[in-house]
Amino acid sequence: MAEIKAPVFPESVADGTIVEWHVTEGQQVNRDDLLAEIETDKVVLEVVAPDNGVVTKIVKQVDDTVLSDELIAEFEAGASASAAPAPAVDPDQLAAPVQAKQAADGGEPVQVTDKKSTDKKDSVEADHKDQSPAVRKAAKESGVDPKDVEGSGRGGRVTKTDMSSPTLKADSSITTDSGRPVAESAGERSEKRVPMTRLRKRVAERLLSASQDTAMLTTFNEVNMKPLMDLRAQYKDRFEKRHGVRLGFMSLFIRAATEALKRFPAVNASLDGDDIVYHGYYDIGVAVSSDRGLVVPVLRDTDQMSMADVESKIRELGGLAQKGKLGLDDMTGGTFTISNGGVFGSLMSTPILNPPQTAILGMHAINDRPMAVNGKVEILPMMYLALSYDHRMIDGKEAVQFLVTIKDLVEDPSLLLLDL
Repeated sequence: MAEIKAPVFPESVADGTIVEWHVTEGQQVNRDDLLAEIETDKVVLEVVAPDNGVVTKIVKQVDDTVLSDELIAEFEAGASASAAPAPAVDPDQLAAPVQAKQAADGGEPVQVTDKKSTDKKDSVEADHKDQSPAVRKAAKESGVDPKDVEGSGRGGRVTKTDMSSPTLKADSSITTDSGRPVAESAGERSEKRVPMTRLRKRVAERLLSASQDTAMLTTFNEVNMKPLMDLRAQYKDRFEKRHGVRLGFMSLFIRAATEALKRFPAVNASLDGDDIVYHGYYDIGVAVSSDRGLVVPVLRDTDQMSMADVESKIRELGGLAQKGKLGLDDMTGGTFTISNGGVFGSLMSTPILNPPQTAILGMHAINDRPMAVNGKVEILPMMYLALSYDHRMIDGKEAVQFLVTIKDLVEDPSLLLLDL
């Protein structure tokens, strides 16, 4: 008999919660089949079968809290489903024939539950026996039919997280048990209450802590995006043909930020108690919005990456984030963060620090605006940049000069090439 344990969590992760079992007791599985999903305050981890065999016992149930390397199930390698214990029999099923016989023999009256009422109450659960227990429970509580929800699990399978924040299919028609739509309709108001995921709770805690425990200030500047846009338009086709990835703006901003971090080491530092830690490497996190909340995957050693490497890695990490497949190694560390609210249309914002980092750069929407150029008014594509920083660590002069450096490098990309 083998033990199936939770993954070993890093020191920054205290525990996790089982959000879904993809198997049942007595089920035969193959090596590397997905058994369970454990959600931590950073990512959702998958537990897979160590070998071909049978899951003989599930120790930790859905919504149970598990610690690092804790036993969650028992497994028998090489066994077949027939070797597993017989499933428990519902006591009500055993009692039903006896009750029926007592009634026929004139015994004590037997209370019979109205079948229509029972069917109505359990209709959602009964229609989805192929779903996991957690999904069936969520469907029964919310009245949302899993068939109408876009699944993020393997093969489009609907997970408990999908039911918590359902993304409806285009042809769905969601109704509650009473037959009324969940979404607000004319003449009535409705509301829906769902529990926060561990990830979203942790993000909320970290953002609140950053606001309360740091002396955070934000400085702004604006950058003329025309030179960069002209460069991209001129070379984007050749770049994609050569490297197999599209040329975006983020790669150049990461290159510019990396160069600026070299010139201003305090912006690349972090606070550890009363100590200042100056990092001799450049790991830049890129904030990504996912269905599970805000995540910040990290690009390692950006000073050693080409623009094609940056674009490929951003695309890879972004895809993993949307599928909920980011690993802990993808999320830990980071010496500086970039957040691009412009993809959602934000014109200006004050990004919140990602502790223990001491600064974060905010990019925003590109809009045509009239600008004074050499005494003349020109219409130029402009973007506001924002740098939030911890004033305990970074002086205002350093913060402003750091942001101006990024502005200069973006407005004249040749400075990066010539190392000026």
